[in-house]
Amino acid sequence: MQTIIMRPYQTEDDYWRIRDFLRQVTRPNRRRAARGGWHVARLDYWRWHVVENCQACDAFDSVTFIWETRMLGRIVAVLNAEGRGEAHFQVHPALRTPELEEAMLDVAEQRLAIRPPDGGSRLIVFADRGDAMRRSLLARRGYTVGGWPDAAEYRRRQALSAPIPPLPAPAGYMVRSLGDVAELPARSWASWRAFHPAEPDEKYEGWTWYHNIQRQPLYRRDLDIVAVPDQPAVTAAAPTGEIAAFCTAWYDDVTRTAYFEPVGTAPEHQRRGLGRAVLAEALRRLQRMGCVLAFVGGYSQAANALYASAGFTEYDLSEPWVREW
Repeated sequence: MQTIIMRPYQTEDDYWRIRDFLRQVTRPNRRRAARGGWHVARLDYWRWHVVENCQACDAFDSVTFIWETRMLGRIVAVLNAEGRGEAHFQVHPALRTPELEEAMLDVAEQRLAIRPPDGGSRLIVFADRGDAMRRSLLARRGYTVGGWPDAAEYRRRQALSAPIPPLPAPAGYMVRSLGDVAELPARSWASWRAFHPAEPDEKYEGWTWYHNIQRQPLYRRDLDIVAVPDQPAVTAAAPTGEIAAFCTAWYDDVTRTAYFEPVGTAPEHQRRGLGRAVLAEALRRLQRMGCVLAFVGGYSQAANALYASAGFTEYDLSEPWVREW
C-alpha cells in the first residue's frame, strides 16, 4: 500500500491537477458525483467568483489541502473551504477510507474553523445524507446536523439521454445567448436584482466582476443563456436594455457532464416560466454538444421546485454538520 501524505496547496500547477482529479472523481462515479466531490466547474466558479469577486473566503492557497501518494504524486483527496468556517471533502470513491476522512477532519478543524475574537471555534462540514461513513465520523466527533433554513444542498442531476421537450419563451420574451461586452452591465444588474432583492440599489457595485466569470476555463457565451423582454426597459444600470432571467451552463467535454451556476430571475419577471425556459434552452444546447448528464445545486424551496420541474428530479442531499468548541 502506498504512503499518503498531506500538504497545502502550493502552486498554480496544483490547481490544474485538482481539476484533473475532480474529472476522475466524476467519470467513474457519474450518477453519484456528489459523493466523491464537486464538479470541476464548481471548483472554477469557487475560485474565480466566490473567492475573487465575493471575497467570501480567504485566499485560495490558504484554504486548500491535498492528500497524495508519496511515490507517484497521485491525488487521493482534496479539502477546501467554499466559505469561511466551512469544509468540503473531495475524495476519490475508490480510495476512500475512515482513516483518510478522519485525517481530513483533523486538518479542517485546525486550519478552516472560524475562531472569533471572544474565543471558541466553529466549523461546518458537509455530508451526504446517505454517506454513513462521514456521518458516523462527524457524530462521534461531536457534530450535529444544522437545522437552519436553506442550508442543505439538493445536488440534483438529469440524464440527457431522452429528447429535451421544446419550451418556447413566454409571450413577450425572447431566450438567447448573452450578447457581447456591451450587455454585461445588464447581465450584472439582473444578477443583483435576482439575488439581492431586499438590498438597496445603492449597494450595487457595478458589472466589472463579470469579467472573472468569463475568465473561467469552461466558459462559453453560447451557454450563457438569458431571457429578455421584447421591449426591454433601459436604465442607467442596464443601458442596452434589461435582462429578465438567466442561467449559465458549464460543459466539461472530458467527462461529458455539465454544471449549472447561477440560475436566476429578476423579481419583477418571476412566475412567468422564464426560469424553465432558459434551463430548457441550455439543456437542448448541451445535449447537441454530446453532454450526457447535467448537475445543479438547489437550496431554497423555490429553487428546488424550479429544477425539479425542469427535469432535475434525482438528487443527493448534502447536509451541514456543525460543531462549536
